[in-house]
Amino acid sequence: MLKMNDTYQQTSWTGIALKAVVMLLAVLTLTACVAQYRNHGYTPNDADLAQIVVGKDTKDTVRNAIGVPQSEGLLADSAWYYVRSQFKHLGAYAPKEVDRQVLAISFDTSGRVSNVERYGLEDGQVVTLSRRVTVSNVQGTTFLKQLFGNLGQVSAEQLLQ
Repeated sequence: MLKMNDTYQQTSWTGIALKAVVMLLAVLTLTACVAQYRNHGYTPNDADLAQIVVGKDTKDTVRNAIGVPQSEGLLADSAWYYVRSQFKHLGAYAPKEVDRQVLAISFDTSGRVSNVERYGLEDGQVVTLSRRVTVSNVQGTTFLKQLFGNLGQVSAEQLLQ
């Protein structure tokens, strides 16, 4: 009778351990499918932007009020750009950008604020980039073949010049 009880207890613990492992795997599988959101960058909020006065503030006062920009304009430092993006990560899928805010602060030639604009992801456009590659005409020829191939290509007129 003692052996039957020990066997029953061993089977009982094995069943409980197996159920625990199955439950743990189920929880891990379900949590892997939960969407995770990650924020990148910084844009000032409307309360901070209220401190900036168009036509009065300069780059230094803007820097003190809302911080350093993430990027600057390419032409004569004409604008500052603050960019914030939110990406959704879902399991093994590639991250997808679900929100983007771009704050553009433009400056006139004297360095004073001329315009403050906010853009969202819906205001963007897809820009098609083209790649131009120079095709090499020396495919299939070795260095020595190129070097010795030019020996007979020189005319007498070219040598006299």
